[in-house]
Amino acid sequence: MTSPQKRPIHKTIPALRIWDLPTRLFHWLLAISITGALITINLGGGWMDWHVRFGIASFVLLFFRLVWGLIGPRYARFSQFVTSPSKTIAYIRVPQGSRHAGHNPLGAWSVLAMLLLFLFQSATGLFANDDVMTQGPLVQFVSNDTVALLTRMHRFTEYLLYAMIGLHLTAIAFYSVRGQALVKPMVTGDVPKHTLPSGTQSARDDWRIRLGALVLATALGALAWWLWDLAFNAPMSFS
Repeated sequence: MTSPQKRPIHKTIPALRIWDLPTRLFHWLLAISITGALITINLGGGWMDWHVRFGIASFVLLFFRLVWGLIGPRYARFSQFVTSPSKTIAYIRVPQGSRHAGHNPLGAWSVLAMLLLFLFQSATGLFANDDVMTQGPLVQFVSNDTVALLTRMHRFTEYLLYAMIGLHLTAIAFYSVRGQALVKPMVTGDVPKHTLPSGTQSARDDWRIRLGALVLATALGALAWWLWDLAFNAPMSFS
């Protein structure tokens, strides 16, 4: 008699939770909003209403991330991943063998710069207009000169936005080639334990964390609704 074939044993690789669910949702919702804003601004015409919607969504999401960076779990906090310039320079000189939970020092500064640029772009868009048919929801609260200035700044930083996104995607590809996956952990929240420094603690991602994020998101949802109402129900004012 032939012995029964043994089924292959699939070993589960131990992993730690690094990215909490609210942080992951923010990441992908912001990616959708920024992509939508860039596509619709290039389509123009009737798509400009959607550009405004995506812009408002981006602004509110970034507002959420700023607050979450102060009160969120361990690896979502700016104080955890933004390091001193000296440590960043040391990492750039000798990146091999460095292991970090969350962002590495160089990546942390890149993420911070990208968030600030996105925030500036979405904030100036609230006060911008195209002198034809589209204006930001807060145009009515500032002078025409201020609107003109912020509109110019909004248009100029669009090109910086493309450059920053290009660098971000290049970095993801670079680390993927080196065997360090960055996309999957932002989907699952988990990072293989053997790739992390010894003694790394997992991030809290329980119902309390998620409930706190939901309360914050609900409050900011009211802000989004107010901006939305101003954008599409207030009288247009072009000079």
